Amino acid sequence: MSGEVLINLTPMETRVAVVENGVLQEALIERTRRRGIVGNIYKGRVVRVLPGMQAAFVDIGLDRAAFIHAHEVMPPGTPPEEQATIGQLLHEGQALVVQVTKDPIGSKGARLTTHLSVPSRYLVYMPDSPHHGVSQRIEDERERERLRELLELCQQEQEIEITGGFIVRTAAENVGKEELFSDMHFLLRLWRKVSERKVTAPAPSVIYDDLPLFIRTLRDLMRDEIEKVRIDSRENYLKLLEFAEEFMPDSTARIEYYPGERPIFDLYSVEDEIQKALGRKVQLKSGGYLVIDPTEAMTTIDVNTGGYVGHRNLEETIFKTNLEAANAIARQLRLRNLGGIIIIDFIDMEDPEHQRQVLRVLEKALERDHAKTKCTGVTELGLVQLTRKRTRESLEQTLCESCPTCGGRGTLKTAETVCYEIFREILREERAYNAETYMVLASQPVVDRLLDEESAAVADLEAFIGKTIRFQVEAHYSQEQYDIVLM
Repeated sequence: MSGEVLINLTPMETRVAVVENGVLQEALIERTRRRGIVGNIYKGRVVRVLPGMQAAFVDIGLDRAAFIHAHEVMPPGTPPEEQATIGQLLHEGQALVVQVTKDPIGSKGARLTTHLSVPSRYLVYMPDSPHHGVSQRIEDERERERLRELLELCQQEQEIEITGGFIVRTAAENVGKEELFSDMHFLLRLWRKVSERKVTAPAPSVIYDDLPLFIRTLRDLMRDEIEKVRIDSRENYLKLLEFAEEFMPDSTARIEYYPGERPIFDLYSVEDEIQKALGRKVQLKSGGYLVIDPTEAMTTIDVNTGGYVGHRNLEETIFKTNLEAANAIARQLRLRNLGGIIIIDFIDMEDPEHQRQVLRVLEKALERDHAKTKCTGVTELGLVQLTRKRTRESLEQTLCESCPTCGGRGTLKTAETVCYEIFREILREERAYNAETYMVLASQPVVDRLLDEESAAVADLEAFIGKTIRFQVEAHYSQEQYDIVLM
């Protein structure tokens, strides 16, 4: 499998596209005014303790107070009998050093932890935990043992005193001692600076700011199968190259400056794919389609055969559609960055072996996702449920806002419904006031209906109240908007 990373930079935003085999798999967007803060470390101040929720709100200098739960304050692995209440752990006005684990999403503030960590290319340093570990995605037991031994060796040779522990990241698979030693040395120097800021910084303030998106992309997403990283900003290309030369020398040859007149996101039709990813319906090559509906609590995905009729029988048609849908769903989860609970309604399959194969294909496709996913299998109702870790806003939340006309409902009242609302409103006004004439201000479709299909009803209403009703089109009104003026 071959891949490319395309980076588009402007003063207002940074956009990253991860392309595999010529198909867009992931889109990351960071606006200058709304930069993601996951991984940032703050010195905050507790503003409210909530004993009933075993949680607290912490002011870290954002518009909304951030949220921290009691278990994120206690040392990791604290036995249940030794766990303290939030009131014993925190009090209002207390200064607290915290790290953001989830960006503010919708109406919810950022989520915090006191279990701090700082990442590099191959390692994650946890200054308050003596634990050492290796990423679960490295499955070869001999490789895991080799990395543990290298970690111990690198730690013994460091000149700086080490109090915490390290996690070896997936990217460290097959790397040598020199790379791990360099990463460890960098993290220890970085943590020394952060420790100094923890003491001197006022509350609230940021004491560690994670790397900008285009450099984080190189640090976190660079793998052997990524053949090129193309960036369309000369200035930031040099910054990216400088970072790579210091921390990832093997990747420097794969970083390219893209000077082309054609916008970089027009390569591989990235712009078109992003636009498609904002729609509910995803067309499959076979003629089937997916319907994706994100809600506050979960995301539901419905699979339909559509125009695909197969060649042999219905069961074969359903099986092939579900197989194609499984791969498409894994891609859409990454592309749209959908998180939380996800419920998938595949087309019902009678053959248990077909069910197992579809599930295996889905799980295999999800392995390429760098976000943590967990598939819990098929429920009694025949639904597949899985969870995907949510740390930042989805693509839709980043690029869109609720429609002011329908309020995010996705539907509008029909012109007929609005006409009947107007009739009821006129009757209410007539009972409360004694106007001589009523002027209805409404949109063109509503006025057209009042003067055409509902003209008999309008005449009956005029006769009933003994008053004249006039109509005026307001071009800027939406279909649901209207006003009744008493004259």
